[in-house]
Amino acid sequence: MKKSKETTFTDSTGFEFIEVFGAREHNLKNIDLSIPRNKLVVITGISGSGKSSLAFDTIYAEGQRRYMESFSTYARSFIGDMERPEVDKINGLSPVISIEQKTTSKNPRSTVGTVTEIYDFMRLLFARASDAYSYVTGNKMVRQSEDQILQHILDNFNGQKLNILAPVVKGRKGHYRELFQEIRKMGFTKVRVDGELMELVPKMQVDRYKIHDIEILVDRVIVREEDRYRISQSVKTAMTHGKGIIMLLQETKNAQPKFYSKYLMDPESGISYDEPAPNMFSFNSPYGACPVCNGLGQTEEITEEAVIPDPSLSISRGAIEPLGEYRDIWIFKQIEAILKKYQLNVSTPVAKIPREVLDVILYGTDEAVRMRASSGNVYNFKFDGIINFMKQQQEYGSEKTQDWLSDYTTVNVCPECQGARLKKESLHFKINGKNISELARMDIATLNTWFTNLDKKLTSRQRQIAEEVVKEIKKRIGFLLDVGLDYLMLDRPMKTLSGGESQRIRLATQIGTQLVGVLYILDEPSIGLHQRDNVKLISALKNLRDIGNSVLVVEHDKDMMLECDYILDIGPGAGRHGGSVVASGTPAEFLKKDSLTAKYLKGKLKIEVPSERREGSGNYLKVLGAKGNNLKNVDLELPLGKMICITGVSGSGKSSLIHDTLFPILNRHFYKSRREPLSYKKVEGLEHLDKVIEVDQSPIGRTPRSNPATYTEVFTEIRNLFSQLPEAKIRGYKPGRFSFNVKGGRCETCEGAGLKVIEMDFLPDVHVFCETCKGKRYNRETLEVRYKGKSIADVLEMTVEQATEFFESIPKIHRKVKTLFDVGLGYITLGQHATTLSGGEAQRVKLATELSKKDTGKTLYILDEPTTGLHFEDIRHLLDVLNKLADKGNTVLIIEHNLDVIKVADHIIDLGPEGGAGGGQILVQGTPEEVAKDKRSYTAKFLKEELK
Repeated sequence: MKKSKETTFTDSTGFEFIEVFGAREHNLKNIDLSIPRNKLVVITGISGSGKSSLAFDTIYAEGQRRYMESFSTYARSFIGDMERPEVDKINGLSPVISIEQKTTSKNPRSTVGTVTEIYDFMRLLFARASDAYSYVTGNKMVRQSEDQILQHILDNFNGQKLNILAPVVKGRKGHYRELFQEIRKMGFTKVRVDGELMELVPKMQVDRYKIHDIEILVDRVIVREEDRYRISQSVKTAMTHGKGIIMLLQETKNAQPKFYSKYLMDPESGISYDEPAPNMFSFNSPYGACPVCNGLGQTEEITEEAVIPDPSLSISRGAIEPLGEYRDIWIFKQIEAILKKYQLNVSTPVAKIPREVLDVILYGTDEAVRMRASSGNVYNFKFDGIINFMKQQQEYGSEKTQDWLSDYTTVNVCPECQGARLKKESLHFKINGKNISELARMDIATLNTWFTNLDKKLTSRQRQIAEEVVKEIKKRIGFLLDVGLDYLMLDRPMKTLSGGESQRIRLATQIGTQLVGVLYILDEPSIGLHQRDNVKLISALKNLRDIGNSVLVVEHDKDMMLECDYILDIGPGAGRHGGSVVASGTPAEFLKKDSLTAKYLKGKLKIEVPSERREGSGNYLKVLGAKGNNLKNVDLELPLGKMICITGVSGSGKSSLIHDTLFPILNRHFYKSRREPLSYKKVEGLEHLDKVIEVDQSPIGRTPRSNPATYTEVFTEIRNLFSQLPEAKIRGYKPGRFSFNVKGGRCETCEGAGLKVIEMDFLPDVHVFCETCKGKRYNRETLEVRYKGKSIADVLEMTVEQATEFFESIPKIHRKVKTLFDVGLGYITLGQHATTLSGGEAQRVKLATELSKKDTGKTLYILDEPTTGLHFEDIRHLLDVLNKLADKGNTVLIIEHNLDVIKVADHIIDLGPEGGAGGGQILVQGTPEEVAKDKRSYTAKFLKEELK
């Protein structure tokens, strides 16, 4: 391959290039190539051409394998040997770090703050430099030494009669007989119980069911300077027995006790806090987490409304939804016995059952209920209640049971901490008037301003303590700002982020590590990023390169290609038609080439702007007064029968408006979904639609058993076809024989998965091919049944493109497979494991599934960035499919940043102007031409250039 004149930098490895020889992984056609080191290199090409096969499955896999080989033989015996990728040789390979999209954490405890470590530094800052305030009175907490307390007594109580007491019980129930006995043995004669002084007498005790405060009377003294020693000894004794706290009480009428402590304490109410430590501010530690929600900020509740959605039904007709209609089973017999006791029966509508009886059925009773069995025997039983039983199963049931119960649970903000995740003591430690939770709820841009101005607000002592920690926090916040994530908040759970956002967070973390001599491989980091923020991302990647790293980016973004040092174009087609290097060079050299990508970059090929926009049906769907998250009382009006784009900078409120407000409203209306939409006033125009379909980027399945064939249900038709073959009929095979999920035809070693999971305690699980079926999923007998010479396993190994030709004569199968091909997925195999599909691919599988169904012309399709992972040519194909939907009268609503899609839309709704708190308003709406004229909108600025 021709080497660029500009790439002459040689680093300490002695290699100028990463040289790959004979790469044959997946569809790669035995290619040799050289990638310049210490440069920003973009690998591009149409979807399925082999970009990821080269970057991740060859270069990254070989780097990872070499790293594993550096482990001792003992360590490798636990990990197992990693398979060598199909490549002859790779020279000049540095240690490799891959930053992919698919590894977003689903753990609700993982937040932006914990992943970036900003929250960890903030915990340290609050543990060392914060001021504590009482959650009872709001007073600043104080701590005093014994000498300070003694001096305070002599100064403020001189000549007065004073009781010095040691608090031993505060606000607890019990009879405390043993405690009184212990106090007598120590030589004390009096105690103060619930505000009353009492003599200690043998066998003394108090009411065990009432709440008590008990203090030991250590000394009664008239305060004088000459009694300093006596008072100091009394204070010391009281401190010992009161565990660091003493109480002073004057002997005057209506005197209020005063508390003193060597720990943090409120002198007015007497409450004290533990010494602050970093784990006191962690919602993942029992020392800091809110005791009600265990640090999650929300509670899951099984509600009566979910269990009994229609009270007009009787129990026998299925009013209690989890139980269904009446059957001859034990739980219905128990409910019958309860109702019989109150002269009712299971045919009584729930609405007519008295409240106290319904409470017994739902929440149980301690009273024994009599029941006569069919045998004539009489049983007494204690009934736990339907909801109580469901709560037990929610905590201790199997995963399948818990999934089923999730349909009946509603998620509410924790009533104790109001979503702050921490216990109340932790929330009353403040710096500059803010607690740690309030800071975690600020967006990154606001947080940056707060920390920039913090220095002026601290005392000299606080400044000295906080200096280094604040410097670290500001540095990490700076990295997040560099990659365009200024709208995120630290308490945002990682599982709610898009693939692009989570990837950019990990990129910011990597920039923070300041490693040198590393090869970074990124998978489309520009996903979900507005054109405005692209500049920040590109400069962040250049920063990684400039400190001495090689950066390899799989990317389709035009700006990224023009700004990089070197471009590799893999193609010319997808799947078996790709796998070759069709063009390479610096951007200037690349533009002289004649590859498909080069033609799009220089404008020879482009997605044309339609000559006229659709008129639509004239009807509107309106959501008025949307106020969720950062939305500022937004009125959304969607003209139906058009292709509509929702645009705006990242964090401007697009997902809040569409995904969290509009879709749950429609889902509840059409499908009785229980998911609550964000706050809004009212919705109008629902009568103009008859269904809603959301196509998002969530995985089509969480296990290797899920695949495009099972998800689109084409596999059912394929199994039916195989069961109709003469060989299958002779053997008596039914469609179930060809399923890899049930016993019979599947390989029993791997139970039809084709893979075995090896659990790695500290690393991600490793999947290896089953040694019995070699990944084919079926046993030998099943594989002997063939259609056109292909077994059921061979069909699963076919690409969508091959399957389209293979099943051309079977309309039921061909229609569904052809739709997958039409959305640009011709290169994936029918049986490809769901876990290996990217977010964009999973979204297009869902889109194909919906497209293969009959549409009504009154359907609303909602798509979230469907261009993820798509080349310019693929976007053209996708737009053809979406245009067909809109031409039939359906409404297609797309959340998108890609200008090629935005410019062909019939109607644009642009949110902004900024992300986070600076967004949440509709800036402009109308046709692309109308929107492009707006002066405030960032989208308009870039769209204007595109429409020229």
